[in-house]
Amino acid sequence: MTGTVVAVAKAKGHRFSKNLALEILLLEGLGVAGDAHQGSTVKHRSGVAADPMQPNLRQVHLIQSELFKELADQGFGIQPADLGENITTANLDLLSLPEGAVLRIGPDVQLVVTGLRNPCSQIDKFQKGLMKAVLDKGADGRLVRKTGIMAAVKAGGVVRKEDEIEVIYPPLPYKPLKPL
Repeated sequence: MTGTVVAVAKAKGHRFSKNLALEILLLEGLGVAGDAHQGSTVKHRSGVAADPMQPNLRQVHLIQSELFKELADQGFGIQPADLGENITTANLDLLSLPEGAVLRIGPDVQLVVTGLRNPCSQIDKFQKGLMKAVLDKGADGRLVRKTGIMAAVKAGGVVRKEDEIEVIYPPLPYKPLKPL
């Protein structure tokens, strides 16, 4: 499975949306250079409150651009970086990836998929009714979170728009992604 980078973004402070950039530098074991979530230990506010020394499994947030079209059809205007993602992708079913899958981006970067992004109440503050639009029920009745995935940086480097993304699957049996 392969996809493409549509956009990259980062933000120094903890805020909902990020700032689009021409490129981002990913640092092994730390995340996006200059981003509020950069670090080896958790930086997400709820995670810090629970245990500030737990490992940072949310170093990089990726979201599929196809969600934006789906949301536009429901009357929402969402653009890359609006939902706080660092990397916006195309032609890659991020939500179906198993835990431990590796995303090779460009010649150098490798990200290890760690889990699903769990949307929080800030999403409705951004656009009223958006939370309901990004949650769904699967055929099996389970909750489907559409707001992308989280990853940790295995190998660093620069990521730019139009970089190719290759998926390397872990050994079987695959573990489904859980919310982080």
